Amino acid sequence: MTNPDVRHVTDSRVLAALSHPLRRRLMDVLKVHGPSAVGQLAERTGQAPANISHHLKVLAGAQLVEEAPERARDRRERWWRLVTRGVRWSQSDFDADPAARAVADAATSLNLDRHVALARAWHATDDPSRAAWGEGPFSTDRWLHLTPDELAELGSELNDLLARWAERDVPTDGRQREPVFLFAYGIPATP
Repeated sequence: MTNPDVRHVTDSRVLAALSHPLRRRLMDVLKVHGPSAVGQLAERTGQAPANISHHLKVLAGAQLVEEAPERARDRRERWWRLVTRGVRWSQSDFDADPAARAVADAATSLNLDRHVALARAWHATDDPSRAAWGEGPFSTDRWLHLTPDELAELGSELNDLLARWAERDVPTDGRQREPVFLFAYGIPATP
């Protein structure tokens, strides 16, 4: 099952645009907070607005973000939004070209570094912050015996579950909801 709001990237130039830690983070900020002005993005990332503008132009050149001029209060204010909610790629799409494969490998490595950094940052938070979340935060792993098709089916089921939670109507019960990052990998491995 393909999700129309997730772009399947087959162009190594798009992956090259993603292969920068700040650009990867900007994509996350836009995913979590929605369309944002350059100043808001600069504040959320601790970067200079000029630096944010440069990286947004790179992302726009790869058609990963686009301007949202209808949100601007005046001509000087520039707002940006994601083109799609997510991107995905398969290493095998880049196997025919060694240079493209190197770009795909770098994008995958950066993605994994980002995931691990977020998990490490959580574990480095202070005790009161962790206590506020109680038993909610988790990690899990399993060793399974699967065929390639079964692994693809499991991945599809997990993506459907996460999409259901991501796309749900957020209850208006007065409780504060914070961004939560969840990631899982299903890869062939040897224990």
